[in-house]
Amino acid sequence: MKRLFFLLTVFALALQLSAQPANCAFPKPAFTIHFGTGNVREVNTTTLANYYRVSTSCPTDGHYSYASGTSNCFNDDWHTLADDHTAGDASGNMMLVNGAPNPGIFLKTTITGLKGGTLYEFGAWLMNLCKPSDKCPFPLLPNLSILLETETGTAIAQFTTGDLQRVVTPSWTQHQAYFTTPASITTLILTMSNNTPGGCGNDFALDDITFSECIKTKSIVTTPSKTATPKATAPKPLAPKKQPAATRPVGKKTDQGPERKEVKTSQVTKPSTDSSARSVPVLTQKRNISPPPPLILTTRENPLVKRIETEAGEIKIELYDNGEIDGDTVTIYHNNSLVKAHARLSDNPITFTITVNPAQPHHELIMVADNLGSIPPNTSVMIITAGGNRYEVFISSNEQKNARVILDLKK
Repeated sequence: MKRLFFLLTVFALALQLSAQPANCAFPKPAFTIHFGTGNVREVNTTTLANYYRVSTSCPTDGHYSYASGTSNCFNDDWHTLADDHTAGDASGNMMLVNGAPNPGIFLKTTITGLKGGTLYEFGAWLMNLCKPSDKCPFPLLPNLSILLETETGTAIAQFTTGDLQRVVTPSWTQHQAYFTTPASITTLILTMSNNTPGGCGNDFALDDITFSECIKTKSIVTTPSKTATPKATAPKPLAPKKQPAATRPVGKKTDQGPERKEVKTSQVTKPSTDSSARSVPVLTQKRNISPPPPLILTTRENPLVKRIETEAGEIKIELYDNGEIDGDTVTIYHNNSLVKAHARLSDNPITFTITVNPAQPHHELIMVADNLGSIPPNTSVMIITAGGNRYEVFISSNEQKNARVILDLKK
């Protein structure tokens, strides 16, 4: 028998969006991507498999560009945009993406200057570029995944936007989610993927990706006056005054900021320094929404080997080939996303830690046997240390069956 190589990752919210944390204000972002002005250098820090950069403001299938506007793209099937989202950014760029034939990564870059052990708000402004049209009655809508991981590949959080709906009047919608950086980690890798194959309706614009630190606000406690009468009751705290979000028509810059249109009904209230609040529409998400499963997970059985419920906290994972090393390799998926391909198992443990908490409650791992080694089947073990408990999970997989392990936050 042998030991399982499992690269486990932590995924928060499945840009899954959560309610804004209490007592947090998010001032000027610590890091912003607004795609610059003019012919800017490449934002992507790696070569992409399915997307390629072009210089046109009307990129075709499988291409993207950094442009300040659009005009009469594809026989006027796209909205015409005279400018990007960033207020006051004359001739500023946005990222225009035309869906590739196959789902995949369209942006991967490095985020620096963060603080370790700190709560951040992730934000991104998005718009479906395609107009509603009888030519496309059943559109393929963009559906994006956003992954944050350390430079060594440990996943910190993953969010999904859900479908980006077509709208009659072009307008930007901000998508927000929250995550906490690990201690001593100040740099993250941001990866954004389109989960939908290319086709009619799968084209979008992206701008103003922000990372804002949570600054804790102080609660004011009112002490009753000594002269108050015994029957007097403490005044009820005033509800935050809701102010409408500032709007501006797309295509015309003003000092009031962009139009913010609610695509679904959920709202997040963001405190400001004057103790009032403004309502920022965001897309409601369900927890742990995963991209469509890859073919290998639909053509083989995926029996559940082990389900573990654990308290919130840090979990240590050690992965081995169990027994004689005979050349076994495995491919690992987490919530249908590839996290490790053709990893060779050995007797040297691969050790890493993950964090399970209310924002990251569910982790579904599937191990796919790439081969059976010289001694079939492909057998392995995963050692999980959670709190004061230690679990050994023995796994056997072959060319007909994968192996599935689930870790859940204890309710």
